[in-house]
Amino acid sequence: MKHALVLGASGGMGYALVQELIHREIEVTAFARSKQKLNTLYGTQKGVRIHTGDIFNLEDLMAAAKQADTIFQSANLPYEQWEEKLISFFENIINVSKTTEAKLVLVDNIYAYGRSSGGKVNEETPKNPHTKKGKIRLQAEKLIKNSNVQALIAHFPDFYGPNAENTLLHVTLKDAIQHKGAMFVGSKKIPREFIYTPDGAKALVHLAIQEQTFGQNWNIPGYDVITGEEIIAIIRDINGYKKSVFTVTKGMIKLLGLFDPTMREVVEMFYLNEDPVVLDGTKYNREIGPLPRTSYQEGIKQTMEYMAAHRQK
Repeated sequence: MKHALVLGASGGMGYALVQELIHREIEVTAFARSKQKLNTLYGTQKGVRIHTGDIFNLEDLMAAAKQADTIFQSANLPYEQWEEKLISFFENIINVSKTTEAKLVLVDNIYAYGRSSGGKVNEETPKNPHTKKGKIRLQAEKLIKNSNVQALIAHFPDFYGPNAENTLLHVTLKDAIQHKGAMFVGSKKIPREFIYTPDGAKALVHLAIQEQTFGQNWNIPGYDVITGEEIIAIIRDINGYKKSVFTVTKGMIKLLGLFDPTMREVVEMFYLNEDPVVLDGTKYNREIGPLPRTSYQEGIKQTMEYMAAHRQK
């Protein structure tokens, strides 16, 4: 890999991918809609070419991919756009990959797995999504696999990390760093899985630089499962946070959904906070090597330091 295009470079995983690629001395085209955000993140960084455009516009994507031999898809769409736009977006990406002969690396979530069967899910676990969004993600996966492009698909749990703002843990951390009353989405007693975005980026780039990894799915789990109570204890230990943390319930999300289309779509995925899906990383450890694993204590500390330094709110 000599030149990578990162779609969604202004987001949490996109940012981590750009940093990891630059660290490996791979040139990067950082693509997103907001020129201001891209300039803020990468304006002074060597080896990064900024390209603004619309992810739904095929011409914009083609122009961004001219020099790329690998395309990393980490762009996020608002939930309320999935049904209408997600598949057509993936069709555009496949078209670009075919035209440029660039390999395709997909950042995917766990929605297509459906409900937890009680144990960890591996790459051979049947995908039986019961939600609308899970079915759309599985449709996108099948579209890619039937396209004959060189692609690999990586499944991740919920993210947290530097610049990862559209995440569940960001909801808690953004107020905790300012010593305000914070919220935690879902029960604070149920163990769930989160991945520190720099770890996810390291694992994904390591997959992408190897030929034999394409044409496969890969699960990239986090450090371990952790409860909300344990996360809050870590936050208190890091910055002396003393405020109470309010639990956001499914009922509250439903109520917000009466007025907010995004919250209306969030309700469907709330099952992941009640019966979490946990990924099995055995395949990666066996075939690639040890997964990057930053402890929650260190990952949350570095995330909070980044947020404080960049005055995220």
